[in-house]
Amino acid sequence: MSTFMAKAETIERKWYVIDAANKPLGKTAVTAANILRGKHRPEFTPHVDCGEFVIIINADKAVLTGKKLEQKYYRHHSGYIGGLKEVQYKTLMATRPEMAMELAVKGMLPHNTLGAKAFTRLKVYAGAEHNHAAQKPIEL
Repeated sequence: MSTFMAKAETIERKWYVIDAANKPLGKTAVTAANILRGKHRPEFTPHVDCGEFVIIINADKAVLTGKKLEQKYYRHHSGYIGGLKEVQYKTLMATRPEMAMELAVKGMLPHNTLGAKAFTRLKVYAGAEHNHAAQKPIEL
């Protein structure tokens, strides 16, 4: 008996909706990353893009546990001398909660072309409405 290997052409992708209201940001991101990668499917193959589409709603109502709002920072560098930029997560969650969720999910995906392709299937919204009703997403 040979091992089954999934092919990217034959995979049918579904849409899932995850409600992040009153749930920890990290736990929501883990669920989304697993679905984006396709690890929940029985035909998961590590070198094939088996993932599905994920819509995360209510990203502004996601919670950070502990003292992360005050102690955690999002840092990036412009490439120039003295170009380090820091944003406290309290500010980030107040101004751009979608970005905070996207950063968490992106860090949990593989850092290669498979992860980049999977990240394009993530849709994050701060409010409860999304414009993907035509795809008939499944609630998680």
